[in-house]
Amino acid sequence: MKEAFLTKLNVHAAEFYAYHGVKAEEQTLGGKYQVDLELYYNSTKAVINDDVTYALDYDEAMFCVEDVMGGQYNLIETIANEILNMLFDRFDQLEQATVRVRKFAAPIRTPVAYIETEQTMARTEEFDD
Repeated sequence: MKEAFLTKLNVHAAEFYAYHGVKAEEQTLGGKYQVDLELYYNSTKAVINDDVTYALDYDEAMFCVEDVMGGQYNLIETIANEILNMLFDRFDQLEQATVRVRKFAAPIRTPVAYIETEQTMARTEEFDD
């Protein structure tokens, strides 16, 4: 019997210009954001068959990210959570995912390169008693 292949698929530093934030200026003027994805899925069928049909489609994953980034949220924590929820709704084979959202030029008094949040979600199996 063959082993199952748990694959980690990474997307690094996808860039967006978006209108998130608490302050009115952020929502009006917008700013630069980056998103990283770490997607863990069972790739056994995809690898054995060398068939993209069974793979986690990272282009489709990016459509999920783009959809969320096109909205308007106050918190980058909410953005990360919305992306995770959308990814798990879209991909049945997704077992675990980590999303990092970076906000550049945050309007705070201390200069920083960026503000970042990271959230991880795992699919849970529900068992009937």
